[in-house]
Amino acid sequence: MDDSHVGSVVITDGDEPTGIVTDRDLATRVLGEGMDPAETTAADVMSDDPTTVDETAGFYEATELMSEHGIRRLPVCNDSNELVGIITSDDLNELLADEHMQLSDVIRAQRPEY
Repeated sequence: MDDSHVGSVVITDGDEPTGIVTDRDLATRVLGEGMDPAETTAADVMSDDPTTVDETAGFYEATELMSEHGIRRLPVCNDSNELVGIITSDDLNELLADEHMQLSDVIRAQRPEY
């Protein structure tokens, strides 16, 4: 996670997600509980049966799932339940910022000059 600069890793069985390990899991479940990091496996600290979203889902469905389950990272799966990606709250915030920027450009373009 550190080498790849990511805050989570989805654990799979084949291509299907079975768990997720986040930086928070490592902080609270390994360091916070005094576990030996050298002897701790992903299975020891992962959240089982992660909530996922279909790759065809929209912004609102993803945010609703994240809100309902109190999560900041949402694995994305295809119709065969194979992991195809992950969407994070940071990704959604960036999308919203881009949308706001585009909206302000539209408003500026339609504003009469004085």
